[in-house]
Amino acid sequence: MTQEIFRAAPPAASPLAAPLDRNWIAAHIPHAGAMCLLDSVDAWDESRIRCTATSHRDTHNPLRSHGRLASVCGIEYAAQAMAVHGALATGANAATDDAAPPRPRVGYLASVRGVEAHVARLDTFAAPLTVEAERLSGDGNTILYGFTVRCGEALLLSGRAAVMLDASAAQARAANSTPKGDST
Repeated sequence: MTQEIFRAAPPAASPLAAPLDRNWIAAHIPHAGAMCLLDSVDAWDESRIRCTATSHRDTHNPLRSHGRLASVCGIEYAAQAMAVHGALATGANAATDDAAPPRPRVGYLASVRGVEAHVARLDTFAAPLTVEAERLSGDGNTILYGFTVRCGEALLLSGRAAVMLDASAAQARAANSTPKGDST
């Protein structure tokens, strides 16, 4: 099912200057240094985003294990695209970002479902990866995305991910609203 989501027309470019580069991405998501895996945002709209990455070819990619980058690492690429989409959807504006951007909301992958890996490794592909995510549903604190990772026309990985935003704040609210036992 997820594969068909992205075979439709790609998201149209937003009013922001596209593409947005790696520096813009790193300033707007909670990933820094080598852990910022995406190179650019190529297009986005209110429900979808398309990014490009070349870090899968980097021998120093922090997700590599035993010199290899497993295809399931594409989930982290997709999660970063979701984080960028969240920053853009909440009003981060590349044209007016002369000042330091506000601290991004922290999101946590609550679950990943329906993941289909069509290859064993990502590091064996020479061309850039295309990472796409589409917001399927959600509210202010929980969002469901569908995602794909491709190299050219080849589908490498697809699935769905539930993202919980500000989990520590939600946990604190729940703890404060939990009825306390009697202190007898």
